[in-house]
Amino acid sequence: MRVSVIGCGHLGIPHAAGMAHLGHEVLGVDLDQAKVDQLNRGRAPIYEEQLPELLLKHTGTGQLRFTTSIAEAAAFADVHFLAVGTPIDSDGRSYDPGQVFGAVRALAPGLTRPCTIVGKSTVTVGTTAELTRLVRRLAPAGDGVEVVWNPEFLREGHAVHDTLRPDRLVVGLSGERAERTVREVFAPIIDDGVPLIVTTPETAELIKGAANTFLGLKVSYINAVADMCAAAGADVATLVEALGMDPRIGAGGMRPGLGYGGGCLPKDVRAFTASAASLGADDAATLLRAAERINENRPGTARRMIEDALGGRPLAGAAVTLWGAAFKAGTNDVRESPSLALAALLHRNGARLTVHDPHANAAALVRHPELDYVDDLVASCAGADVLVVGTEWPHFGDADPAALRGEVANPVVVDLRNVLDARRWRTAGWTVHQLGRPQPAVETPAGARELGWASAGGC
Repeated sequence: MRVSVIGCGHLGIPHAAGMAHLGHEVLGVDLDQAKVDQLNRGRAPIYEEQLPELLLKHTGTGQLRFTTSIAEAAAFADVHFLAVGTPIDSDGRSYDPGQVFGAVRALAPGLTRPCTIVGKSTVTVGTTAELTRLVRRLAPAGDGVEVVWNPEFLREGHAVHDTLRPDRLVVGLSGERAERTVREVFAPIIDDGVPLIVTTPETAELIKGAANTFLGLKVSYINAVADMCAAAGADVATLVEALGMDPRIGAGGMRPGLGYGGGCLPKDVRAFTASAASLGADDAATLLRAAERINENRPGTARRMIEDALGGRPLAGAAVTLWGAAFKAGTNDVRESPSLALAALLHRNGARLTVHDPHANAAALVRHPELDYVDDLVASCAGADVLVVGTEWPHFGDADPAALRGEVANPVVVDLRNVLDARRWRTAGWTVHQLGRPQPAVETPAGARELGWASAGGC
């Protein structure tokens, strides 16, 4: 099929590359000419595993290309995916739908034949119906243009995998022709056994918000329990393992740390809370607001752990090395990054910050130019009074504590993601503080099974 993807960001680029990989002819649209030129050269402006290979392959064959002309997209495609942003509005709570409606207003006058607009962005309930009325007023094809909603459930860092092999497809629509189109465009995925849930637009719009909000609740819950473990001298890792054995609960997403961040969960929890309040679901709004407050408080909890690790030494003037700037491993996205929020808090309290991230230093520098960034992991530790792990990059866990021991001024590490082998680091002469785990940690008896972590869920 001929497909356009309008909006080339963390959602649109992997989706465009994925659609090309499924065999469609794809035209991506973005207003940023420099980004379009970069994409047409097969180069990814964002970090995602497998994305550079897909871009290079499919732009090289001409099956995937990019443009700044939405009129060209209107003339080219029979299916138009909307992947533009829906940031939080000026009220700080609800979505700003300006980019979605702006894209449709620009697209509609060029729609002269029957086609389908497929919304991917996260929106407020009722958006599909509003867009349908708008399109039928502005598009020459009128009722021949159908609007459906197909929310994305991509995890940043796994966006290509989740595009090509999602755990489910959800589509909200109201016509048989639209359903036939959806089944055709996603045929390779459906034929591969991925479940397709066809429902109303309103239900599809709510499913997306409910899914991300539940993930936010789960993260906030286990962070609150981790604080209880810290106060009681209990081990949150063992607790999560035991909880995860219950199939009604599961361990996925229950990894205590600095909290959730990125471009999805924070705004989706806020907007879903606002929707609950506007619908009169006051108990839901109260529950969701509590999860928000827990997440907002995580940097303060981490700061107190770091102060304790310094043993009474003032934070002001202390040399702190922070490993991690991205909001999670696998991406260079620093939007609402809890690790960067902690960095800014420590900086305001007078600490001398050095930040290292394998992929997100450049993006972090744009948002926080007041901080110092080092690209080399070993060099980042030079003279540190305390080392802090703020993002769960695997290579942090692989670092050699014995080699790093000679780089720091004080061999103390605060592991806020519980990614380090505490026994290995203590053997190398480090004092190790981990979130929600006893200090010193309880040794694992010989022959006992080591505890592992399930992969974190979410955007």
